[in-house]
Amino acid sequence: MKTLVIFDLDGTLLNTLGDLAAAANHALEEQGLPTHPEERYKTFVGDGVYKLIERITPPALREDAALSARLKEGFDRYYAAHGEDLTAPYPGVLDTLDALQERGVACAVLSNKPHEFSVPLCKRYFGDRFRFVHGQRQGYPRKPDRRLVAELLELAGVQPEDCLYVGDSGVDMQTAKNGGVFAVGALWGFRAREELEQAGADAFASSIEEILHLL
Repeated sequence: MKTLVIFDLDGTLLNTLGDLAAAANHALEEQGLPTHPEERYKTFVGDGVYKLIERITPPALREDAALSARLKEGFDRYYAAHGEDLTAPYPGVLDTLDALQERGVACAVLSNKPHEFSVPLCKRYFGDRFRFVHGQRQGYPRKPDRRLVAELLELAGVQPEDCLYVGDSGVDMQTAKNGGVFAVGALWGFRAREELEQAGADAFASSIEEILHLL
């Protein structure tokens, strides 16, 4: 049986799309730029805040470093104040985490969301259910770098074959494969099954409760 489950955060544990879209659109409005429908943000998020800023910026302006800095500052400021207005765990998440804990399975979060946002969000919605929470940290690589998985395996004292990785994007599946762990595509999240398949998912789950049958 697996003894460690690593979860992505946005689109896997928490439905954060509304708050991310609101923060990004607020930043765009401040700069007099066109905004995007919330649904578009499903393909914009997942690769860290800098990639998000690049994707929301009109293509002709993406090389403007000063504009990118202003957009990021506006996004960070708004998200720090309103990052929990619409956010909520997906159905079944808390019960599944409790069931994993009862089975003695350690749980961790690995996210490209900035660490300073990831930690308080996890504390707010999940209490002490996660042994480790790693967001994007300064001086560290982003997913899908294999070193991020290797670090969590070392901290937990777990071998790759005893770990399950659950995420909703192709980047998550690549992260799992690069780290040598079993990759589970979360079909309830932001991205389509096709993306997860192409990125090498080993299995799929239509709901988080199905994770318990994959251990």
